[in-house]
Amino acid sequence: MEFDTSIVFWLIVFILALIIFIKTIAIVPQQHAWVVERLGKFDRTLSPGAKFVIPFIEKIAYKHSLKEIPLDVPSQVCITRDNTQLQVDGVIFFQVTDPMRASYGSSNYIVAITQLAQTTLRSVIGRMELDRTFEERDAINSTIVSSLDEAATNWGVKVLRYEIKDLTPPSEILRAMQAQITAEREKRALIAASEGRRQEQINIATGEREAAIARSEGEKQAQINNAEGEAKAVTTIATATAEAITKVANAIEQPGGLAAVNLQVAENYVEAFGKLAKEGNTLILPGNLSDMGSMIASAMAIIKNTNEKS
Repeated sequence: MEFDTSIVFWLIVFILALIIFIKTIAIVPQQHAWVVERLGKFDRTLSPGAKFVIPFIEKIAYKHSLKEIPLDVPSQVCITRDNTQLQVDGVIFFQVTDPMRASYGSSNYIVAITQLAQTTLRSVIGRMELDRTFEERDAINSTIVSSLDEAATNWGVKVLRYEIKDLTPPSEILRAMQAQITAEREKRALIAASEGRRQEQINIATGEREAAIARSEGEKQAQINNAEGEAKAVTTIATATAEAITKVANAIEQPGGLAAVNLQVAENYVEAFGKLAKEGNTLILPGNLSDMGSMIASAMAIIKNTNEKS
């Protein structure tokens, strides 16, 4: 009987020692921080790894994760500056940076962050008109993060970012916005069509002007070419006539040249009167027609005087 009692005693002692040993060792996971209280007062923060805690005197009061935590902000109704209701919900990303403050700075820092995010969001939306709320989401997010981060410092929390998940106006506003978008698209289409017609007319006018200029340039060049051709022809004829006269004059100075000229003049004279008789019914004859020799002599005298002067 004594043997059985001692076994039970030592068994109890062993169990108590095992319990004390288990309570003495605290294994903190990675990216976690545990807050230790000694006799009800904050003592230290345990970092990841195996740590020792004095049983019955110290206890692990709070356990915090140091990872980035996403937190849904419940949907709420916000009133814009132009008195339009918006259903807004978002998400906050935060991280515990000071486990001691996170344990004692607020009774529940998650609820505190959520409530502050909602009130700040209502305040920011209330300063904006409806159209700006859709255009300036980044500005709204930045303002909320700045306000939350400033307040959350006392809670040992770092607010990393805030994102609006959805902005939902009333159905009447949605229909009005859709009608406005449709009207704006039709307006842009009409403007584009009118700009196309305007450009087409400009292109046609430009083409006609360039064609007219090209035609006038061609006509101008043609007139210049014709004038140059006529001038060249006149010059050529004058040159040929001068050369012929020069050759005739030179021929007259040769022996027998004057007699040849007399003969040529007489032949031309007779031929000219012969043509008058054939081509017309009315003849105009000189008074001294019978004295042809004197007329030839007069013509030769003129030629001779001209040669002597030259």
